[in-house]
Amino acid sequence: MLLGDLIARFDDEALAAETLLSLNDLTLAARVQEASAQEGLTSGEFASIAVQKFSAAASDEEWVTAIGQMARTPEPGLELLRRSLNWMLTPETAGCGHGH
Repeated sequence: MLLGDLIARFDDEALAAETLLSLNDLTLAARVQEASAQEGLTSGEFASIAVQKFSAAASDEEWVTAIGQMARTPEPGLELLRRSLNWMLTPETAGCGHGH
């Protein structure tokens, strides 16, 4: 699957929410739940926005790391979502207009 196709799949908030649950990362899920509630979003909406924002604003260094990690896993979509959410939830990027 092409990277653009993978990113586009996360436009579907239901798929983003389902993939978030597939991460099996309770800490990350709790952080997403808290952040999404603060912004008046569902977790699926927040996850979808995270992927879109990451694809538009992450640094080249972030992308190189993400692509390298995605290449080493049989589930690159899970890794893309994990990296996007962690990026969006970091204090350094939290002020970059991530909400709507």
